[in-house]
Amino acid sequence: MGSMTQRLDAPTPAYMLGKGKLEELVSLKSEIDYDLVIFDDELSPAQQRNLERSLGVRVIDRTALILDIFARRARTHEGRLQVELAQQEYLLPRLAGRWPHLERLGGGIGTRGPGETQLETDRRLVRQRIQRLKTEIESLRKHRALYRRRRSEHGIPVIALIGYTNAGKSTLLNKLSDANVFVEDKLFVTLDPTTRRLFLPDNRQVLITDTVGFIQKLPPTVVAAFKATLEELAEAQLLLHVVDISSETATQQCRTVEEMLEDLGLAHKPRLIVLNKVDLLGGDSKPDEEEAVSQYIDQIGVRVKTATLISAAKGWGLKRLLKLIVETLESSPADGEDI
Repeated sequence: MGSMTQRLDAPTPAYMLGKGKLEELVSLKSEIDYDLVIFDDELSPAQQRNLERSLGVRVIDRTALILDIFARRARTHEGRLQVELAQQEYLLPRLAGRWPHLERLGGGIGTRGPGETQLETDRRLVRQRIQRLKTEIESLRKHRALYRRRRSEHGIPVIALIGYTNAGKSTLLNKLSDANVFVEDKLFVTLDPTTRRLFLPDNRQVLITDTVGFIQKLPPTVVAAFKATLEELAEAQLLLHVVDISSETATQQCRTVEEMLEDLGLAHKPRLIVLNKVDLLGGDSKPDEEEAVSQYIDQIGVRVKTATLISAAKGWGLKRLLKLIVETLESSPADGEDI
């Protein structure tokens, strides 16, 4: 219904917004009658409560929005567990203030009002639920680690697809391996790793894994909850960084993924840049490979020796991609330099 931007040297402790901007947002309510305000940053519990009191509507932040999308997308048992863990850890510090009508009852010296009792009960229940979720996820993580160890013993290389959310990783997995993974033009459709067998042109057998997509300013609680999924990246011999080259923010998306790899300690991993969705750039045929790759690599500004241009949806460029995968696995660089 509308958007508002403010640049501040630092967010205000009470409302995130400055006083004037807050008044502007309050007055806007009478004009467009909004019933939800979403902040594109993480709000503290106090900021969220203060804003809701001032605006008289529900207020959520970037983290809550991402978690809500995750909850709608989660399909497997592990995915649902991971999402719920992130939600519960997000909720815990925000329980205070949910019982303001009870907090002053029984307020004599040395007494405990029912509001305080209810709050402590809620906190205890949430902490217990968090612990149960962590235990169950840890069990699944160990089970997954066992599978990875078996794969390693058989000497089968693992290739992991990484990239910004909705870059086309699942479509590429389907094209390469007939995986039949669910694909939709939406954010975070893939929350669980899917691994399929793939035979390369030299008849070598590898495993290729689809992973959860990254996003700018991914909340730490979300990263922590998906640790089991992200461990698949650590075990991979090669990362295929899929970039939606048709996106207006391809440069920023690419940098976000590279920064996430740094944060996860995976920047040393050999990887290929796969420039996807070239069919959306216009024209009915694939553009000249060398000239286009050079142009787009310069555009996104990533230090890389080899990249390739594909359309996973149309099947363009997949033979060259497979050839590059073979060459990369054969070279197996030990110095951690980008391929």
